[in-house]
Amino acid sequence: MNIEFLIRTPSWNWPDTTGAFLLNLLKDYNAKESDRLSATHLAGDCIVINDEIALTLLEIIQNDTEIEQIRCSAAISLGPVLEHAFTMEFDDPDDIIISEETYHKIQQMLHRLFQNKDLSEDIRRNILEGSVRAPQEWHKDAIRYAYTGANEKWQLTAVFCMCYIDGFKTEILESLTSSIPNIQFHAIVAAGNWGIAKAWPHIQRILTEIDVDKDLLLVAINASITINPHKAIQVLGELMNSDDEDIVDAADESLTMARHMAAL
Repeated sequence: MNIEFLIRTPSWNWPDTTGAFLLNLLKDYNAKESDRLSATHLAGDCIVINDEIALTLLEIIQNDTEIEQIRCSAAISLGPVLEHAFTMEFDDPDDIIISEETYHKIQQMLHRLFQNKDLSEDIRRNILEGSVRAPQEWHKDAIRYAYTGANEKWQLTAVFCMCYIDGFKTEILESLTSSIPNIQFHAIVAAGNWGIAKAWPHIQRILTEIDVDKDLLLVAINASITINPHKAIQVLGELMNSDDEDIVDAADESLTMARHMAAL
């Protein structure tokens, strides 16, 4: 087994020894930087992550001698398991990936690290992006801080986080008209996640424009069903005539869901 094999292989087909392999690579400071960077990314997959791997990722984030890009990747990789634990809680043993103790330890340490302004902005941004997958009280103030700054990267982080943290309707609507495609992308996702009805005119424009960025179109298709399912039905039906299979598939799936929601 090697890291290239794991990158090419869907995680559900990984060998049973993958977790141990990735853990050893995370701890091997003599390994190639690119391999360890890939390992931090793959180790966050819920197929392999456990208490030991999660705590190793946390140690990497805390390690001031570690390569910054690897620390950033480790922070992002903790996001999925935090979201899983937050969503599933700890009632059913079959749904537990990391222990409740490890879950709270990660949350507390990420908060503490985010507050440390001696850390680089990139590390702090990635800590925020990873940690919001399991919402906490401190996140709202952190997102406001990120959004009101003049730094484009912080604004992007803020809008990404608004996909998970409620209470930013005004900021999401503002971000829909951003000239920065990535900010607009995440604003569309956030508007869809929170079913912001006032976002419909913007979503409708994207769905009906002839020349529009495909990524924006696909995410707008998905968002339309929660923003305005009744009006989405007609527009999505027209997209079924597209020559692009990805667009047709996305429109077909969303159209089915929109019809269901409109009938409720």
